[in-house]
Amino acid sequence: MGNRLDGKVCVVTGAGSGMGRACAQEMATQGGRVVVTDVNEDAGRATTATIIEAGHDAAFFHCNLRDAQQIRELMDFAASRYGGIDVLHNNAAVHETDLTANTSIEELPDEVWDTVYEINLKALWLAIKYAVPYLKHSTCGAAIVNVASTGSFVSYPQAGAYCATKGGVLMLTKAAAVDLAKYNIRCNCYCPGAIDTPMVQKYYEAAPDKDAIMSVLTGAHLIPRLGRPDEIAKLACFLASEDSSFINGSAYVIDGGTLAWRGVNA
Repeated sequence: MGNRLDGKVCVVTGAGSGMGRACAQEMATQGGRVVVTDVNEDAGRATTATIIEAGHDAAFFHCNLRDAQQIRELMDFAASRYGGIDVLHNNAAVHETDLTANTSIEELPDEVWDTVYEINLKALWLAIKYAVPYLKHSTCGAAIVNVASTGSFVSYPQAGAYCATKGGVLMLTKAAAVDLAKYNIRCNCYCPGAIDTPMVQKYYEAAPDKDAIMSVLTGAHLIPRLGRPDEIAKLACFLASEDSSFINGSAYVIDGGTLAWRGVNA
């Protein structure tokens, strides 16, 4: 595979754990210089430490994605530290079930809707907005990679805010690709199914019937297991690299076959 991202400066949001951590680590392994950011400082610094200990280049910047000024400062930091930005990977997201037990449309608290929207969609737009002044000066192929979801295409119970915002990510990706093509900045997204992350493991461990919850998580997968963060990371790196230089405004589904059919495995 080689170093697809050799020398590229990569900003990864939500890189403290799960898919974000795997993506930051894989980008560094593939030659990128990675700015790790997360609202959880301990987790973000831990990711950064793993990259540095592996002999790669990384720096941490604490950022609350609900604060536009902090997002602007994140991009300024990355450009100041490494001389520019070549890749923006918008990974950070939140689900309403992380925030409240009242997740049905008619019960969802206003403030929970606002939180999900601000982190999943508004912050993604702001990150693009404040990264573009640096991305457009990239000399090694500027790319934006967003994380959408199977929930960008189909909905599921107790996830109205999440699915609405992930649908927005899909269309914002296309809009950004159109508007930023004049700067030779590509923008794509990928759409994961159920992935083996700490968030998923938390739900699994808390469930009284673990077999039942795993059936819910993987039942629609034609590949009968959870996806792995490293599988996600390899796709993210492909979309960030020049190997995908003729791909723009696209959505890559990485869901074990979930959206290929209307069934659930018994």
